[in-house]
Amino acid sequence: MSFMQALRTRWEQADSLVCVGLDPEPAKFPARFAGDPDAVFDFCRAIVDATAPYVCSFKPQIAHFAALGAEDALQRLIAHIHDACPGIPVILDSKRGDIGSTAQHYAAEAFDRYGADAVTANPYLGRDSVQPFLDRADRGVVILCRTSNPGAGDLQDLTIEGRPLYQHVAEKVARDWNGNGNCALVVGATWPQQLREVRAIVGEVPFLVPGVGAQGGDVEAVVTHAKTADGTGLVVSSSRAILYASSGADFADAAAGAAKSLRDEINRYR
Repeated sequence: MSFMQALRTRWEQADSLVCVGLDPEPAKFPARFAGDPDAVFDFCRAIVDATAPYVCSFKPQIAHFAALGAEDALQRLIAHIHDACPGIPVILDSKRGDIGSTAQHYAAEAFDRYGADAVTANPYLGRDSVQPFLDRADRGVVILCRTSNPGAGDLQDLTIEGRPLYQHVAEKVARDWNGNGNCALVVGATWPQQLREVRAIVGEVPFLVPGVGAQGGDVEAVVTHAKTADGTGLVVSSSRAILYASSGADFADAAAGAAKSLRDEINRYR
């Protein structure tokens, strides 16, 4: 099953648009993980197992693992998701984008080494920098468009031919790069009006929407402005608010509760 097929199936079967971002920070782990040599894997596995009923996808952030020397834990975690939660796609958040020959290795890293179903990618080196990802028709390519960070507008809002750059990116991806139907766009929850504008440009192309929860994105505004006609089209990502909902022994149950609460809140506006 392709990434897009898996995502649409999960939207329907789980009745969820929630994506749990897996951003391990050992300093925030509950005390029970102190001294655990495999704490990164064990913590993330517990989160995955607890939240799986309420999500449409998981999104491990590669830097959080690599900075800890925990690439093996990331590889095992993705394998665990596929084994324990069949049908839930994994988006590797690595924001890759480089010259074509290097991009081929980044594609192999994401899809062959780690086994991810999709990867985030940076479009600002042009099409050849993402072509090796686009060519993997069964995998997803989630391309940065209007990101959620405060400095996003420094470049993404620059006016070109009367329109901001992020709108040109959205149009280019939807019109020219999505020949295999495997593209999605990153559009931040912190910019609800931009969500509406990009949706009008790209039609049914899915959005990965970070910024809900700790970054303050408004759920009602996100869903109202960005859902597709059938009430889907969104992968609404939350990381810290779910992962660290509790620092106690009940951390997994608290994470499940936070994921369920976000799912239910999103569904109220669909």
